[in-house]
Amino acid sequence: MKRIAILFSVSVCLILPFQIIPQETAGLNSSQIEACYKTLQLGLNSDNDGLKAGCAYMAGEIRCQRSVVCLLNILHNNPSEELRILAALSLYKIGDARGIYAIKRAIKYDESKRVQRMCEIFYKAYIQEIPYSTINIAVN
Repeated sequence: MKRIAILFSVSVCLILPFQIIPQETAGLNSSQIEACYKTLQLGLNSDNDGLKAGCAYMAGEIRCQRSVVCLLNILHNNPSEELRILAALSLYKIGDARGIYAIKRAIKYDESKRVQRMCEIFYKAYIQEIPYSTINIAVN
């Protein structure tokens, strides 16, 4: 457990510069950037739901195209409604066609009404080109 917490902390510290500073001036070389992506992928494939949630959120924040397949797996297969919603949110933020299609399908086929409702909000926002920061999400 302690090892996973350290892994998550390191990944956040390495990925955070992408949000604040453009990639070319973040001070990271290509091997460090690659290590960040690998760490993010490890977290998304982890059995620890907290680590998985943190990495799913971060993947959406940095719009990591490489994370789409992992996020699709979470959206389709994870038993946790919260993680499926978070995966859908990150897929919406990334804007990849595969992710948007999966969100659209989850509106109809996800077993949870809550996940369906949130996916509908994300899909409508995507269609209407509404920026994420202006979406009014009331989670019940």
